[in-house]
Order: sequence, then C-alpha cells, then structure tokens
Amino acid sequence: MRTKTLGAALAIAATLTLTACGGGSGDDSGKSVADVSATPKKSAAITLDSPKAKPDLVLTDTSEKKYELVNETKGHPVLLYFGYTYCPDVCSTVVADMAEAAKKLPKADRDNLKIVFVTTDPERDTPKRMREWLDAQGGQDIVGLTGDFDTIQAAAKPLGILVEKPKKEKDGSITVSHGAQVIGFSPKDDGAHWIYTAETTAAQYAKDLPKIVKGENP
Repeated sequence: MRTKTLGAALAIAATLTLTACGGGSGDDSGKSVADVSATPKKSAAITLDSPKAKPDLVLTDTSEKKYELVNETKGHPVLLYFGYTYCPDVCSTVVADMAEAAKKLPKADRDNLKIVFVTTDPERDTPKRMREWLDAQGGQDIVGLTGDFDTIQAAAKPLGILVEKPKKEKDGSITVSHGAQVIGFSPKDDGAHWIYTAETTAAQYAKDLPKIVKGENP
C-alpha cells in the first residue's frame, strides 16, 4: 500500500493517466478481455491521507432519469470513472476490468458496490449509446451518466481529474482528453480515499474490492 499526501497523490495520478483519445470512427472492436486469474502481489491503490468530498453531481442516467450522485450513492462504496464510449482503448479496458472484478464479490457486496461511469463526451454519449456500450464491457450493473459538459468538467476538477472539451480535428475525428484514474469512495464517510491508475488490472481490483466495500484501506 502506498500513501501519499492528498495534493501529491492527485497530481501524480493526473500526470500518469491523462489520455487523449481519438474516436472519429466510433469503432468498438478494441474491447478488452478482463483477466482476474493472476494473483497480484500488492494493492494498486494510492491511498490519500485526507479524503476528498464526493462531487455534488446531478446528471442523466441511461434510463434518462435524473441521477443525484451524492444521494444515490450515500453509504455505498463507489468507484467513479470519467471517460467516453468512443474511446478506442483505455476506457473500455478500465470499465471491463472493474466490471469483471466486481463479479468476483459475494452477491451482497456486489449489490452494495456502485460503479459510476461519467462521460466526458456528452454530445455523442446519449443514454442509449452508453447503456449499450457499458453492457458490451460486461458492465450491466454500472451506472452511466451524461449531461452538461461544464457540469461534468466542474465535478472532475476538485478530484484532480483533468477533463477537456472534445475537439474536432481537421480530418473530422474527435479528440477527447481526460484523466483516466478511478476514484474510490468509502461507504463510511462517502469521501474519496483511493486512486487507481489506468494500469490497474482486473486482478488488482478483485484483490482490493473486498476491503473497499467495507471502507478499509486495501
């Protein structure tokens, strides 16, 4: 387990995991296959000295209903990730790995855990598109949220996650730059206590989740 000061940990995670993805074609053929067969030697979590507040984020879920992040996830362990469905590689890998690891939990813990995916490309990521994409990654239980870009960007910033407005390139493709770290929130105080980088494997998530669902440091 690695412990960093809050500012340093967020800065390190943001630096290591900022990714710029082109998604002009919308091709999802690069979907990853998660593997939890390997046994990791140690936790991949960066543990914060001081918890960060959960963002008071109100968006639209994949059922096209209002979703208030703070109220809907209060008292639950949460993994929060900002990404987008047209991402050609990183986002599908991260989501598939979290989804596969969650399936290894006992049913009660699996039902208690909330994995939330917030799009950084809301113009293209409609509720229908997000639901189909999340399901394709094995994330049938993952909450997908879309809405106003400025609202999404403002929610990500205090967590140390850089989200930039999608940019249309000269060739017509879309570049979306976003921090690829996953933020873990404890059910004990609803604060952000852990950071996972994009390099975290399904096996590492599977090892850590039994402790995270109890609000313990992995």
